[in-house]
Amino acid sequence: MPELPPFKLERYFDRYEFSAPYLLSCSDCESLRLNELLEMADRESRWLWDGLSLGYTQSPGHPLLRAEIAGLYAGITADDVLVMAPEEAIYIFMRTFLSPGDEVVVVAPAYQSLHEVARSIGCNIIPWPLALTSHGWEADLDRLERLLTPQTRLLVLNFPHNPTGCLLSRPQLDAILAMAGRLGITVFSDEIYRLLELDAAQRLPAMCEVYERGVSLSGMSKVYGLPGLRIGWLATKGPGLRDRWQRYKSYTTICSSAPSEILALMGLRARDRLVRRSLEIIRANQALAESFCARHPRLFRWLPPQAGSVAFPQWTGPGPVDQFCQDMVDRLGVMVVPGSQFDAPGQHFRVGLGRRSFLQALARVEEGLA
Repeated sequence: MPELPPFKLERYFDRYEFSAPYLLSCSDCESLRLNELLEMADRESRWLWDGLSLGYTQSPGHPLLRAEIAGLYAGITADDVLVMAPEEAIYIFMRTFLSPGDEVVVVAPAYQSLHEVARSIGCNIIPWPLALTSHGWEADLDRLERLLTPQTRLLVLNFPHNPTGCLLSRPQLDAILAMAGRLGITVFSDEIYRLLELDAAQRLPAMCEVYERGVSLSGMSKVYGLPGLRIGWLATKGPGLRDRWQRYKSYTTICSSAPSEILALMGLRARDRLVRRSLEIIRANQALAESFCARHPRLFRWLPPQAGSVAFPQWTGPGPVDQFCQDMVDRLGVMVVPGSQFDAPGQHFRVGLGRRSFLQALARVEEGLA
């Protein structure tokens, strides 16, 4: 069985995230301070916080937290939810569902664990690349239909998409589920950026709501500005899946952090405020990025995202994009993630639109270009 390779994106962040003065490529939204979150707490969650015992927690997750998560979805109960770190959730799902030789179709480019965990199990990984058109990033459903076969065990989706910001339309989602349903394919949907649609009318239903073989992954890291809690979850109506995940979790974290669970409960109960806060930052930064690229048309092609906190524009200047990114961090102290960290062709790089420091990082790049 193949070993897991180095996680390129995470190693890149390890190298520069805490040493570069300016960060232009982070995918999370502006983090809250602890006192800010505590000020948002309702009476019950504040009472739980003040009386918190730092002991073990229930392995599936605090009952109130699971109930709050279930309330995010139609037709989902607390018993359909298992709480764990988002990366742990990907690992546990893949390890409990897949076997060597299984065929897995994965949207591409993608966060590395969405395909490499399955590959390490011995699965046959088939990328489904997003298409770059004159309008930006789009999903090619004709190509997907050719990739899905009776041998396909799993389809891995990620919309809103990291790193492009691409979003399916509802008719496209319905068409994909019809394809998967005809072939009996399970769909794993990374929805960590869901709720960050620039037009709320374009928001898709969660996979666990609309597909009997659907699994939804989400968490507190991106939308809510609480990545340090390390709280995420899997949700599904699929029979028996949650029990398999929980048995495997006994060999990973066993249970979640007690403080993190109560803080996550506070965040979810204040979710309207947190989502609104994140979207305000994203919209302002997207306007800055678009204006910046318009001022430098010979160097950059802006590809507007539809949702999420990231975008994947194109370097059109001289030399490879990896060299541009290395020059930014070496000469200017600005961390920019090249598309090679996602195995993506085409001279792209990721920008993160969720941080309030975006303007300062962009201004530093503009200084360097001058």
